[in-house]
Amino acid sequence: MNERELYQQKAEAKLSEWKAELDKLKAQARQADADTRIELNRQIEAMDAQIEQGESRIRELSEASEQGWQELKQGFETAWGNLSDAFDRAVDRFRHHR
Repeated sequence: MNERELYQQKAEAKLSEWKAELDKLKAQARQADADTRIELNRQIEAMDAQIEQGESRIRELSEASEQGWQELKQGFETAWGNLSDAFDRAVDRFRHHR
């Protein structure tokens, strides 16, 4: 397995974790009172958008040529780190609103 495939597998595994976490948070939001549910649903929408960005990054990665992959690698690492941090912050905010 080459480096790009390993990056892609790692990113897809993280994306699966995020989706599972989001499913749990959605279930918790359904149990919240109406006012809290409104705020939690906003956060869920933001987290859904972050997952979509992650999926888009993975598509870019899989579609890049070998030379394009080398150029994309640095940007991918930075963008993925930012995306991961944003998702983690959103989860923390969600948990504080419960």
